[in-house]
Amino acid sequence: MPSYLQIENISKSYGTKVLFERIGFNVNEGDKIALIAPNGTGKTTLLRILAGEDRSDSGGRILFLKDIRIAFLKQDYDYDPALSVEEQILKHSAPQTSRFHEDELRDYRQRMRELLTSFRIPDPAKPMSSLSGGEVKRVALTELLALQADFLILDEPTNHLDIEAIEFLEGYLKRSRCTLLMVTHDRYFLDRVCNTVMELDHGSIYIYKGNYQNYLEKRDERIALYNAETDKVRNLLRRELEWIRATPCARSGKAQYRIDAFHELADRAAQVYRTQQVSFEGVGGASRLGGKVINCRNVNYDWEGIPMLRDFSYDFQRCDRIGIVGRNGVGKTTFLDLLTGAVAPDSGVIDRGETLRIGYYRQQGMSFRPGDTVLDVVPDTRLLGRFLFPHDMLSTRVERLSGGERRRLYLLTILLQEPNLLILDEPTNDLDIVTLNILEEYLKEFQGSLLIVSHDRHFLDRVTDHLLVFCGEGRVKDFIGSFSEYRAYVRDVEKRRAGGPSRSDGRLPREGLSAAERGRSSGPTGASLPPTGEAQNKSRKRTWKEQRELEALEAELPRLEAEKAELEARMSSGALPYTELQAASERIQELIEQISQREERWLELSE
Repeated sequence: MPSYLQIENISKSYGTKVLFERIGFNVNEGDKIALIAPNGTGKTTLLRILAGEDRSDSGGRILFLKDIRIAFLKQDYDYDPALSVEEQILKHSAPQTSRFHEDELRDYRQRMRELLTSFRIPDPAKPMSSLSGGEVKRVALTELLALQADFLILDEPTNHLDIEAIEFLEGYLKRSRCTLLMVTHDRYFLDRVCNTVMELDHGSIYIYKGNYQNYLEKRDERIALYNAETDKVRNLLRRELEWIRATPCARSGKAQYRIDAFHELADRAAQVYRTQQVSFEGVGGASRLGGKVINCRNVNYDWEGIPMLRDFSYDFQRCDRIGIVGRNGVGKTTFLDLLTGAVAPDSGVIDRGETLRIGYYRQQGMSFRPGDTVLDVVPDTRLLGRFLFPHDMLSTRVERLSGGERRRLYLLTILLQEPNLLILDEPTNDLDIVTLNILEEYLKEFQGSLLIVSHDRHFLDRVTDHLLVFCGEGRVKDFIGSFSEYRAYVRDVEKRRAGGPSRSDGRLPREGLSAAERGRSSGPTGASLPPTGEAQNKSRKRTWKEQRELEALEAELPRLEAEKAELEARMSSGALPYTELQAASERIQELIEQISQREERWLELSE
């Protein structure tokens, strides 16, 4: 395979901080590489140098294969809010597309509209100013993927994406023949897309073929081997030290080469491998929590006429470990603001316990005064050191920290409050994988209640055992189990609807109900499974009208799916004129919404 990229002797430092020094590596055609490193060690800087947006301090050589097309996805997409989605993409991509022939430009526009539809932004005329953060990220990805570049450089491509968008991007990149180098913290995404892990560690590059688990195993082997070799050097150094000290008066007669070798040994023995990682020791646990956490009764809330919550009733329990999932824009963050009192409901009651102490980690991050240093924000040098802020960083201004470092500092400020209800809104954005692993272990032992909004499937699986699924239009489903179990359940329902084999385990999502209606237990999860099988049939049978409605839905859903598939095939043909293409895109969005609504109703009737 040809080498798409050759790197030799590139370096980068900021002041006295050396990120990497004279590193080199090759990227071959077809490689799909995940770059892993702790926050603040130079991942984004390295990608920027490769993309030509920064320079190596030492010169070095960056050589791409001639005539390959390269595309770079930054963490933050620079856009003009006054433009429409289509205008923004065409203007921003102009440096690349200006070299296209007329037919290539037409194909690019076609792919752009198809990708926008796949990312659930079917209206290219929608103003950029009206988009959520997740929608802006989908526009950025659409622009980049439509280029069909040979080599993609992606910096945190899953940040701010909801799970459906992540799964679409995952499938797209798996099928694509492009060469890929990306930074990501999403371990499921990494495993399913990448075939190589590249680690930036202590300023050096290490490459591991295979998945994330293989990387962990091989990395441990590398560190163990390094430490074993260092121990051998120390043993040899002790013997040489005895020789150096023997008969000092005759030292001038000793072989100079051996004296020089002794000093080299001393330097090598001093190189101890230290794995830097966050420590939660001394942070403190949850404060005491009484019997009442938060009780919600018939809560309703609309935002600019859009229903965010409809008749929501729920009693949160001590030691609940709840994940909140759903598409971008369905009201998950608004829900957290309602629970914390930042927003008042339109109607209904939210009753908070007297001993409740909420720690709210917001998606937008912490606020700080310009000029604040790390030590100004957290005046405890011991804890800062445990959160990887050594003495030489204490006077660093917060605005000069990397995105991950700022997130890590923010997390520390939340945990220092010793909350008994910890609310985390997208905590995995910008945090490195090592910190995420340690945070997961901390949260598994956390003695308070957890409420977590996240699109990181691995994170949800490890720290939650109960989901509130936001379905849109203010509807919330309650599911007992992990996120992977929920996705398996959804796939199972789809198979049953299609008449295929299924695996029913009784985990049925339910509308948000009160504790009394749900029959919740007082155990750690505070919830019991709904009745299934014969017990469910005995509790209430479908009426004749409901049975007819169910049969009508089972006949209508395949027709809607078939129409959607036909329109998608026509859009992919490249033969539709623009007006028909736009009409097809709008119809597909209508079909997606209709299918979603009818599936929800089918689920209710089936249960």
